[in-house]
Amino acid sequence: MQTKTFTTAQGREIAYHFTAGQGPGVVFLGGFKSDMQGTKALFLQDWAAANNRAFLRFDYSGHGQSSGDFLDGAIGDWFEDALAAITTLTTGPQILVGSSMGGWISLLVALAIPDRVAGLIGIAAAPDFTEDSMWASFTEAQKADLAAGQVALPSDYADEPYIITKRLIDEGRNRLVLRSPLHLPFPVRLLQGTDDTDVPPAVALRLLDHAQSPDLRLTLVKGADHRFSTPECLALIALALAEMPKGAG
Repeated sequence: MQTKTFTTAQGREIAYHFTAGQGPGVVFLGGFKSDMQGTKALFLQDWAAANNRAFLRFDYSGHGQSSGDFLDGAIGDWFEDALAAITTLTTGPQILVGSSMGGWISLLVALAIPDRVAGLIGIAAAPDFTEDSMWASFTEAQKADLAAGQVALPSDYADEPYIITKRLIDEGRNRLVLRSPLHLPFPVRLLQGTDDTDVPPAVALRLLDHAQSPDLRLTLVKGADHRFSTPECLALIALALAEMPKGAG
């Protein structure tokens, strides 16, 4: 499948794959420093093809095949990328599937264009993580490093540490969703592993308690980690999709 690109109003070139099909369409929003070639994105691609459903996956700026430097980006930029991708490349209602940071981005999209969202699935969703996970856990030495520009954090998924910039933390404070009412007027499914050390179950429980939705359910999977990519976990994503609205959109 050939990768295509489009340019956002901010001048960022976003790489994407779009598959035509029936609606409501499905949009995958990836995590922090991940891309559209991951296990969950490709699983959803296959699911959409098997079910004749429209499907969009893309790379935020500074991620994967899109333009830009990761270190220049922040939550607001990636939200703008997601909003542009959905409004430019899709039509009608969409089901948002957000993994980790993509769960936060999905919530921001849902608040911005609720009339375009038919449902939302959060996979180890990480709303407000720059504030509640990163900043809240920094030592005074790390905060001093951040004030000077950036701080390095060890990663379980790469040989090199994550470089966290002052802008990522500062800009994230403008995008928090757990400090004010969070109205989600559509079905929501939250999927969470109990052995997730990056986004612990307490985050999912907080989101469950805070959000307002006519149909909101949380599934906890004992032993599952942050990747949530085992065959059993992928089957649960498909089950969540099967519970979402169907029909032309």
